[in-house]
Amino acid sequence: MSPAPDKTADRIERMFDAIAGRYDLLNHVLSAGIDRSWRRRAIRALGLTGGERVLDLCTGTADLAIEARTASPAAAHVVGVDFSGAMLRVGRAKVINGRHDQAIVLVRGDAMRIPVADRSVDAITIAFGIRNVERPEVACGEMYRALCPGGRLAILEFAIPTTPLVRAAYLAYFRHVLPRIGSLISRHNAAYGYLPASVAAFETPDAFVKILGQSGFTEISAVPLTLGIVSLYTALRASDSRE
Repeated sequence: MSPAPDKTADRIERMFDAIAGRYDLLNHVLSAGIDRSWRRRAIRALGLTGGERVLDLCTGTADLAIEARTASPAAAHVVGVDFSGAMLRVGRAKVINGRHDQAIVLVRGDAMRIPVADRSVDAITIAFGIRNVERPEVACGEMYRALCPGGRLAILEFAIPTTPLVRAAYLAYFRHVLPRIGSLISRHNAAYGYLPASVAAFETPDAFVKILGQSGFTEISAVPLTLGIVSLYTALRASDSRE
């Protein structure tokens, strides 16, 4: 078995700082554009009505934060949190260019120490960031703390498909093709070697559902998307029974 990838905050921050300028291009190229539909599906899962305060953790270049604001109905206000300064700079430019700066605020912060008050947001999203958190269970506890009772959670994350043929093709692409394309475009060899390693080391959908349950969430589901290469996790903070 390969050793678990290094997910210390300094290492992850440096890696994402290094690829920030080409991150969006690589997301679209490496996913053949399907990443956009995944984000739309995650926002739909929140059941927004138009007045919500949404927290987008591991916001990166703010694509999911912008999706929450441009959906119909849209979130009233979005706070995006990430600890990569370079990614946030790219995200802020997109927010300003799209004239969303009155409704979207991007701040630097850690998913294990979310810089918001208890029970202060109506919904929380993460797109492909929870596996990069050094202790996902701590981040899940923080998300529970930040959500209002009745608040909803939607998390997108890569998964290993279970169908044998799909699994074999996916692993071949992830281990051999994706790192080469990623390195060529980003000019950063380590980042796109880290990606398949981090996916392989992350919890299975069943195991991550268990972590969410242990953090206090209810009505938890893990829906496979695109032949199981991505999981959409949804959950609810039902009450204050743990407090």
